[in-house]
Amino acid sequence: MAERIPMTQDGFRKLQEELKHIKAVERPAIIAAIEEARGHGDLSENAEYDAAKERQQQLDQRMREIEDRLARAQIIRPEDVKGDRVVFGATAVIRDLENERTVAYQLVGQDESNLAARKISVKSPLGAALIGKQVGEVFTVQTPSGEREYQVMEIRFG
Repeated sequence: MAERIPMTQDGFRKLQEELKHIKAVERPAIIAAIEEARGHGDLSENAEYDAAKERQQQLDQRMREIEDRLARAQIIRPEDVKGDRVVFGATAVIRDLENERTVAYQLVGQDESNLAARKISVKSPLGAALIGKQVGEVFTVQTPSGEREYQVMEIRFG
């Protein structure tokens, strides 16, 4: 069986909306563009046709990716998660021990990560390092600018 993909209900809904938009809006527009380009004659030297066909291939691949992710989705409701360790869906308040800045991040699936909204992927270096940590625990993360040490200050669920 294929590996399950954890995501929040919101992330699942957003993927569904993207798939619906591709099928209802983008794909029909590409099909129309291909038909129009065909009407311009010789396809061997028709840049509009080539571009439309390439875009259609990209959309078809994205549709397959989304359908696969939705089929393998394991929806996790952060409000249903409890415990004393950082897990998927939890919000971890961490302090950078170098500059003493404190920030809260919610651990979400890859499709849901949004740094501006303080949502990081569990697959990111920081997200992966946070999994399983407890309040008070200090951990190290390799960043592009070198190793950084953080301390878990609080864990919130829901």
